[in-house]
Amino acid sequence: MLLYIVRHGEPDYTTDTLTTRGRKQAEAVGKRIAAAGIDCIYSSPMGRARETAAPACRLLGLSPIIEEWTHEIEDERLTPFPDGKLKSITNLPNTYFRENGNIALPYERTYECQGINQSRMHEAADFIRRNGDAFLERLGYREENGVYRILRANEEKVALFCHSAFTKAWLSHLLHVPLHIIWSSFDCTFSSVTVVEFQNFESGFTAPRCLCFSDISHLYAEGLDTLHNNRVSL
Repeated sequence: MLLYIVRHGEPDYTTDTLTTRGRKQAEAVGKRIAAAGIDCIYSSPMGRARETAAPACRLLGLSPIIEEWTHEIEDERLTPFPDGKLKSITNLPNTYFRENGNIALPYERTYECQGINQSRMHEAADFIRRNGDAFLERLGYREENGVYRILRANEEKVALFCHSAFTKAWLSHLLHVPLHIIWSSFDCTFSSVTVVEFQNFESGFTAPRCLCFSDISHLYAEGLDTLHNNRVSL
């Protein structure tokens, strides 16, 4: 099985909709997803994700399946570190997650990292882990002690339209990368595509493998700008 994780297009966060630029990105990624021959489309319940999924659904003649558990992480990622003012851990300089020995914290101690340790990210990540594993079991893969038992050799391509913080938290679990390292070292831009493979081995077990991360080739193909989160041109 191939799992396509698609971030929503540029949003207007106040209305939970896409901007004009975001709608163009949605059309572009819709063509990319349709060309990939996706079999099933899932979406976050939030407006910006559902709106981004709409072109792909239209092109493929599919209806999106809403997965409530894939909504964006909100209050859980707020931290008063380091100045006492509540802010998203995403808005902290990434140096905080690596300095003073934090870079050496293993997966099991990730929530000891400064900034994260003053947030409720452990709650959000545990929620995503539990529901994500239940979702994958529905698709044919049951997590067992670090690997996934193949209950059904799923050969489908499925797409999930969702959010940046959610994606990083889920990938931390799927790929067993400490959350603070994911936050300091990886970032996915608007309408980007991340592909995770669950290869059906004869052993009856598999493990997720990231084949590409935050791909925006569809923006190049459509002649759209490649500003990463409106900050730096790629």
